[in-house]
Order: sequence, then structure tokens, then C-alpha cells
Amino acid sequence: MANVVEVKKDIYWVGAIDWNIRDFHGYSTKRGSTYNAYLVVDEKITLFDVVKRPFVSDLVHHLIKVLGDPQKVDYIVVNHVEMDHSGGLPELIERIRPEKVFCSPMGYRGLIEHFHDKAKDWPLVEVKTGDRLSLGRRTVQFLETRMIHWPDSMVSYLPEDKILISQDAFGQHYATSGRFDDEVDFSKLMQESAKYYANIVLPFSPQVQKLLQTVEEMGLEIEMILPDHGVIWRSRLKDILEAYRRWSSYEARALAVVCYATMWQSTEKMALAIADGLMAEGVEVKVMNAGIDHRSDIMTQLLEAKGLVVGSSTLNNNMLPQMADILTYIKGLRPRQKIAAAFGSYGWSGEAVKHMNKYLEDMKAKLVHQGLRVKFVPTHEQLKECRELGIQIAKAIKEDLANAQ
Repeated sequence: MANVVEVKKDIYWVGAIDWNIRDFHGYSTKRGSTYNAYLVVDEKITLFDVVKRPFVSDLVHHLIKVLGDPQKVDYIVVNHVEMDHSGGLPELIERIRPEKVFCSPMGYRGLIEHFHDKAKDWPLVEVKTGDRLSLGRRTVQFLETRMIHWPDSMVSYLPEDKILISQDAFGQHYATSGRFDDEVDFSKLMQESAKYYANIVLPFSPQVQKLLQTVEEMGLEIEMILPDHGVIWRSRLKDILEAYRRWSSYEARALAVVCYATMWQSTEKMALAIADGLMAEGVEVKVMNAGIDHRSDIMTQLLEAKGLVVGSSTLNNNMLPQMADILTYIKGLRPRQKIAAAFGSYGWSGEAVKHMNKYLEDMKAKLVHQGLRVKFVPTHEQLKECRELGIQIAKAIKEDLANAQ
């Protein structure tokens, strides 16, 4: 059980830490996660977001610590309907009996679709972008953020405290004893922020760009960002805002991810030779084995990489299942503006390269080669050809980055 933390005067973190979660619908969460909820004590006591259902007792315990009686909560604000944030709502509403539960118009629909007849009896109130809610000394300003990363998503801004309660935006799956960005290892924090963006937020980068622009146009002063997962941003706001600007703009650097799935190590030999060629041209390389490295870690490396090189042995006229898994996952996250190529070994048919090329084309990647195939075990001359392919990809990466400046 974590301790209640006062974020600012009369504003409290009352969420839960999930030290044990290791998989978040296909995303590897090696460092656990948190389900953050925030309590604002004012004339109208307001709870922003709740927690995953198994952690309701943690939240109730925290409310008792601050308020004595959880029924003193007047309002609940649901910034996001996904079940890791709304799963505890039925039990909490039953216990608290709030006057009102605020959500976006799409959130209203989402709550009904998740909780059915039960939600129809809740005191739901729809709010839209620009709507304001007085809590007494404080005001809540609502801003819909559709598709960051669900249709119902919105954020809540407290202008008097210069606080943005950002639901999933700016979050991390990161379980720590520290509640703030300056209480944890900053390098690990940014690793987890990048992983979160790459595996959850990336497909919605145009909407992130729009949100950043809207915040600037509205002149919102922000001193703290309170996300629904991970730690609170108070000391390194510039770092995370700059990172979101960069990631949502699809900015990349001279880095290539060489990802492969191998049967009898022939494709692995090709991967290493391609990596040698890339490095010879001064391009940073991350070689990742699809049979060992998790799909979400591969996707994290790809976030800032300009190059994606994929390889697989042929199995049953197709690629190996590990590579099919990786490419299906990457394609769904819609990376953009990648320089790419495919390669692989085969025994008698060799269709893997063709299938991988199709995935790369669907991602709108720029293919610099028709695909390199080797029958059975590569010879010294064929490995030299692989190295030449790496050099060709590296040159294309550097040219593309130079043209983008």
C-alpha cells in the first residue's frame, strides 16, 4: 500500500502501484505500472480518475486517510474510460454516491457501453472542450483530446494551480516509490516514456501535434503534468514536452533497427553482416532477435530510428511466426518515414522476403532494395553482399536525414 502524497496544497495523489504487472495487452511492462487518481479538496471535493478494479481498496483507503469518509467526495471526473482507469467506478460510485460524474460526450457513450444498465443510473454529466466547472476556490477547464488515445479521452486543467491532469498522455508504465520526476532515475524515466509513446501513443501523433498546438494557442501555463500512469512531471516538464514534440513529428536519427527471425542461424549471419555495413558508414545499429527481444522493446528502438531492416527464414512459404508477430504489431502502430529493406535465407521456395516487403510497403516505408535472399547457408561472397546492402541502407538513411534538415 503506497502512501498518499500531497501534490500541491489540497491536491493529493490517491492512486495505486501495480508492482507485478508484466504485460499490458501485448506491451511488456518489466517495471510495473501505476494507476493514478487525484483528489482535489475544495468546496466541491473532486476525484479525478479512478483505478483498475482490483485496486479499488487502495483508492478507498487513501480517500479515508485524507477525508475520513469517502462519501465526502462530491464529484468524479472520468478523463478516460479504458478499464485500467474506470474499472473501479461501479464499486466507487456505489460507495461514494457522488452528486455528479463528469465525462466527455464520447466518454458518456463509452461508460454506457462498458457498464450497460448500471451506468444509466449514474449521475453522468457531459462536458466539452472549453467547458468550465467551479469547485470553489478552483476551476476545472476541460479539453477533449479525442484519439489520444481513445475517442473519449479528455484532459482537465486547473488554472489556479497551473496543473494539467493529462490521463494517458505523458504517462509511463513505471512502478516506483517516488511519485515525482525528480525522485526517480531520469534515464529510466525517459526510457519508459519513450516506450509508452512508441507502443501506445504513436499512431495518434497527428492528434498529439494538434494538442500541443492547442495548449500553446490557449496560453495554458503548466507547472505540473499529472498523468494516469507513472510519475508526476514537475521538474523536467521541458524534457517531456520536447520529447513529445519530437516523437509526434516523427523525427529520427541515424539509427537502424536490424530485426530478424532465424531457423538455423543463416538469417542471423546475414543480419550481422548487414549490421557491419551500416556501422561501417557511421550509422548506429540495434540488432534485435525476434525470438528473444519483445515486440514492444523492438518498437521502442524503432521510435527514433530512421532505418528498419527485417529478416526471416522462409517457413511454409511464409516468414517465421516471430517475424509475422513483430511486423503485424509494428504495422498497427503506424511508424512513418522509415528507410527499409528485407532479407532472409530459404531452402527451396523463399517467399519470406516477398511477404516482409508487403508489410514494409503497407507501412509506406521507402524500400532501398528488392530484398536479399540466400539459399541455405550464406557463403563468404554472399555475406559480402549483405554487408554491401548495409552500406546502401546507411547511405540512404544519411541522405534522407540531410534532405530533411
